[in-house]
Amino acid sequence: MAQTGLLRRLAIGGARPRRRAKRPVLDAYRGYGVPGGCVLRGRVLAALRRTTPDPDQSRWQNLREMASLFFTDEVADVRVTVPATGAEAVSDSEGYVTLEMPFAAPPGWHELGMEIAGDPTTRTVCRVLIPSPDARIGVISDIDDTVMLTGAYSLARNLWTTFTGSAITRKVFPDAVVLLDHLSAHGVNPVYYVSSSPWNLHAFLNRVFDRAGLVAGPVFLRDLGIGGPAGRTRRHGDHKGDAIDRIMDANPALPFVLIGDTGQHDAEIYLEAAHRHGGRVRAVILREPRPEARHGPDEASRVAMAALKRIGVTVIHAPDFAQVAGDLRRAGIVV
Repeated sequence: MAQTGLLRRLAIGGARPRRRAKRPVLDAYRGYGVPGGCVLRGRVLAALRRTTPDPDQSRWQNLREMASLFFTDEVADVRVTVPATGAEAVSDSEGYVTLEMPFAAPPGWHELGMEIAGDPTTRTVCRVLIPSPDARIGVISDIDDTVMLTGAYSLARNLWTTFTGSAITRKVFPDAVVLLDHLSAHGVNPVYYVSSSPWNLHAFLNRVFDRAGLVAGPVFLRDLGIGGPAGRTRRHGDHKGDAIDRIMDANPALPFVLIGDTGQHDAEIYLEAAHRHGGRVRAVILREPRPEARHGPDEASRVAMAALKRIGVTVIHAPDFAQVAGDLRRAGIVV
């Protein structure tokens, strides 16, 4: 495709790999707890690429660096181990590796070393969240135009924002920071993030979130399959629905609050999730992104929101999250 060729040319001279190695390296993603254990995730690559945010950096340099993140050389059939537990798995055709293992640990964030078998020099740290037994709800939040300004309702605006911004310039909505801190009960209730953005942006997004003070949580992104067929035929809703199912299965005792926006079919996706998980979706909170906020949600979102209300789900939608905590209290949802 012409766009792919353009991005590849822009990537030349962009962000250089943080380290180069004759052997592959590991890119670790945030892991999450499951009953009796945990799941670690990562990707085997020929080299790691990272952006270098600078407040004085031009949009052109931001564009080159962001484009470079999308052209990674994945390495298949590499055995990855977790020495502390003895767990191991083999990377798939896109380099991804998932390790599920027993893990007894107190609530909170923990660090586990993960490495390519036979090469301790490749060890990297995977942070994993073990939810508290005191948690009363779980929270699943979309990212684009829900917690971070993207313009995902417009492809052109989305691409411009994604590729010309940096970890310093990208805007996280302050009301999302406050709401998620409230819903997490300052870290007691687990928070998870789901997006159709590619896994290539995992480290970048974590840097943006940490800088903004957003509640930390495992992130579930998407394999876009650039350079290969993987992921190209899967719908946006399929990915989000699958991620929601995995998160809710990992927390079988918790009801959930789902947060999204009315610009990317989140209401319809969350309605399907509510049907699949019988009564466990307590509330759906939807931001109305600009310019949609001037006209209200589209017809499909309105139909889905009405259906959610009919099955007993509290639905809150507004241009911002300023009144959401109060609305949830009045609905009897205690966090």
